[in-house]
Formats: sequence, structure tokens, C-alpha cells
Amino acid sequence: MMQAFEWYVPDDHKHWQRLYDALPQLKAIGVDNIWVPPGCKASSQSGNGYDIYDLYDLGEFDQKGAKGTKWGTKEELVQMVQKANEIGVGIYWDAVLNHKAAADHKEKCEVQEVDPDDRNKTVSDPYEIDAWLGFDFPGREDKFSNLKYHWYHFSGTDYNADNNKTAIYKILGDKTKGWAKSGDVDSEKGNYDYLMFADLDYSHPEVSQDVLNWGVWLSKELTLKGIRFDAVKHFSEDFLREFISLMDDTHGEGWFFVGEFWKDSLDDMSRYLDRMGRKFSLFDAPLVYNFSKLSQTEDADLRTVFDNTLVKVEPVNAVTLVMNHDTQPYQALEAPIEPFFKPLAYALILLRYDGYPCLFYGDIYGIKGDHPFPPSCGGALPNLALARKLYAYGVQQDYSDYVTCIGWVRYGTWDRRFGCAVVMSNAGPGEKRMHVGEMHAGEIWTDVLGWESGEIKIGDDGFGNFICPGTSLSVWVNKDAEGREKFGKFDDNIYKS
Repeated sequence: MMQAFEWYVPDDHKHWQRLYDALPQLKAIGVDNIWVPPGCKASSQSGNGYDIYDLYDLGEFDQKGAKGTKWGTKEELVQMVQKANEIGVGIYWDAVLNHKAAADHKEKCEVQEVDPDDRNKTVSDPYEIDAWLGFDFPGREDKFSNLKYHWYHFSGTDYNADNNKTAIYKILGDKTKGWAKSGDVDSEKGNYDYLMFADLDYSHPEVSQDVLNWGVWLSKELTLKGIRFDAVKHFSEDFLREFISLMDDTHGEGWFFVGEFWKDSLDDMSRYLDRMGRKFSLFDAPLVYNFSKLSQTEDADLRTVFDNTLVKVEPVNAVTLVMNHDTQPYQALEAPIEPFFKPLAYALILLRYDGYPCLFYGDIYGIKGDHPFPPSCGGALPNLALARKLYAYGVQQDYSDYVTCIGWVRYGTWDRRFGCAVVMSNAGPGEKRMHVGEMHAGEIWTDVLGWESGEIKIGDDGFGNFICPGTSLSVWVNKDAEGREKFGKFDDNIYKS
């Protein structure tokens, strides 16, 4: 899969069109599903969608300054999704269900201030504030949903318009009884129900029913293959299980569901998967932090790269990644990875057996904004993805006898017989004698990345001496293998038009 955006994609409202044009190339290198950005109306026409205003506006109504979203109009979105389905690329929707932003009017409500570091600890007596908690959706009116949101549909907010004070306010009242119950959200900061903006209260039946209805409505508006849920640490697990069950009942099991449970705690992640009944996947945050640490440590032990990671203990439920929109440079959860290490990290998630790898748009096409970056991996990431599509099949044999140089072999299968051999080093040039199989005896293998220019002849015993440059890697495949002519063809200039 590929995350099909980065934080600083230009605010030109052409992103659905860009993806429409890019889909055939992405499919050709092995991208079978794309995670699209939050396509619901945001607080402004420049918002990325995590500042969500209206779930039922996909760029169709004149609200918050424009008809379309940052990404484009609903018509363009529908066209892009139709094109994806025609060529066999699934769409994963980014669902932001924790909160709402940019209310249409203020409402009075009773609150208590809480300690930001312990949300169960109140630091004020109850008092009344004037808060932005009224959502009327005037551009959409009652189309698709007639629910208007009021203060009692929320559990918390962060701004009092009476005195312009910013704090974390727990909303009180007959219909709202504080934060989500213990165990229904993450226990970090005592109770991590509140994250930002106006925090939705899923114990209110009107809220839960409206969002359940939205899920069914969305799946009828767009032909999807799954959903990525934002900020799952912060809203009701009970509701999320109900939502997933409804989607299964509506469409049949088979949709893919993945949550952003961003926490460097393997135990917490495993327990969350247990509570979700294993019908769910999580992004492997500990793996990202391992990549970051290893890349910045001289002569780091590559053999430890999967220690304490989700993919090691829950390989079926782990989405592996190198970077995303939150960990990219200049973002809140930035996890720096040295440029030389990016190709190694991607090879480790793309060319091995375990996990469901996720490419990052910013690594394929580059990052825009005030601090731009070119495509990572020296532009070779599409080639690594293509190597996965063509050759990374079958039994895996690891060669991990040296701290700074590791390798592995994929033996292929009866219908994908070519296989591949990977060797990487985070220090000087590396070499591994590895067995690829007697069936390859006499074959000449070369590096599909072109970073090693030599040839390796496979011996009668099925072994070869595979090498790689220093602080780099090589991916060795039979030079006459099917598909070798497809490498180096990817056009990463997605902003040319």
C-alpha cells in the first residue's frame, strides 16, 4: 500500500487529479492499494482534513470558504476512485472520527478545567464558558444527515471565547458525563479521550448513530477497500468495534482496517489488537523509531532492527512503514532517518516476508513546503517496490552473522521462480556468501538497483558471494529474469502539470 499524500502537498486543489494521473504508474510498480488523505470538508480550503468540519461534505458544498477541499472536488474524487477500481487499485479512506473543528457558532456550557498531564484531575470548580461547539452545516443543510451538533454532543474543548483562555475543558451536563470510561480510550495522561478541537462524545446515541450512518453512506458514495482510522487512542474502542462490525455486515468481511495507535509501546499495541478481536491492523510505530535510532548510531547492530516491534510479534496485524505525514521533517512526531538508511529501511519492509508495507508519498515524489526534500533513496524507491512485486516470494533465509552487514534470500515459488538475494551494510562495503538454490546454478545475477555494477555467477552448489557498497544495499536477481527491463522507468515528477 502507499500513503498517497504528505503534509505539505501544494494547496492547489489538484491532488485528486494528480493521483488520477499517477495511478497506472503506481500499479505498475506493485502498489495495489492507496491510503488517500482525509477527503471530508476541513476548517478551511487549505486544511489537510485532520481539522475536520463535516463528514458528509466530500467537496460538494460551499462551506468554509469553498466547494472543494484542499485535495479537489467530490466529482474529481469520484473520478479518481473509479479509475483506481478500473485498474485494480483499492482505496483506503482516512477517517477522522475523534473530533470536529471550526464550529459555526458558540454555545454556553458548564465545564471543569483538567490537568493536561492527568485528565482525571480537575483543577477548577465547575463554571460556564462560551465555546465554539455549534455545528449547523449551512451549506449542506439537511442533505445526507439532518443532525446539528451542539455542546452536549462533545466531551471536551480547548478554548473559552468569554476570556480567550486556552485550556482543556471537560464538558459537564445531563447528556455528557465527562471523558470516555476507563479502558475505552488509552490511559496515557490518565485518560487520553481529549486530543484537540471539539472532542466527540460517542456515549451520546445521536453521535454514534450519525457516524455509523456516515460509514454506510460513504461506502455507497465511493467504492472503497478499507479505512485508516485516525487517532484511535483517543476515541471509543466500543464504538470502533461497532463501526467495523457494521461495515462487515454491510459489505461482507474483507475490508481492510488499520488504526493510528501511535505509541512506542509494544505491550499497549498488542493489548489493543486483542481488544479489537484481531479484525484490525496497526502501524508499526516501534519499527519507525528503530529505523531512526539505528540510522543515527555509528556501526549500529542491524540484527536488532526488528527487536520490540509489532511486525516481529504480530506480523499479520502490522503495517510496516518508514515515514508518514506525522513523522516527516518539521512535523510534531518527526522521527529523523538519515538519508543513507532510507533504502535499507525500505528494503527491510518491502523485500521480507512479514508485515504489510506502506510506501510514503513524500519518499516517492519528494516533500514540498518551506523545507522541500527530493525523492528519497536516490530515486530508487520505485525500483525497490518493483523488486518486491516481481521477485520477493517464497521461503526466506536470513544471514545475520555480522553486526553491520546482514542479508537474506527469497527462494521464489513455483510460479514466481526467480527469487532474489539482498545484502546491506550500514558501515563499509559488505559481502555475504548466500545460498539461492541449486536450480540457479550457472546463472548470472546482477543488482537491480544498479548500485553494484558487477556480475555474480551462481555456483553448482547454489551459492553466490553477494556484495554491496558501503552504507548501502544491493538486490541481486538473475540478469535474464522476467521484468528486468521494467526497472528505471518510473517518472517521479508528479507536479509537472
